[in-house]
Amino acid sequence: MIVGLLTLDLHIHESHSLKEKRFVIKSLIDRIKNKFNVSVAEVDANDLWQRSIIAVACVSNETVMINKVFEQIRNLVISNHSVELINATTELL
Repeated sequence: MIVGLLTLDLHIHESHSLKEKRFVIKSLIDRIKNKFNVSVAEVDANDLWQRSIIAVACVSNETVMINKVFEQIRNLVISNHSVELINATTELL
């Protein structure tokens, strides 16, 4: 069993309040959860209104599968025009 952790550092362009940030991030988290069946949570920068750090966890038998899912998630985030991907890190446990 292999556990993968993807950490996404995001900048929210059009956010001018925490309420706007929560709307954008909740929408993105729900879309990732529903499409890829992974665990997702905002783990840092909770009080910053234009920044968010999201963690995605995935469990599989193969590292290839985890890397494929994480690549698709990165592509989904990049294609989202509401956020900019600043940094993405992957860890395999």
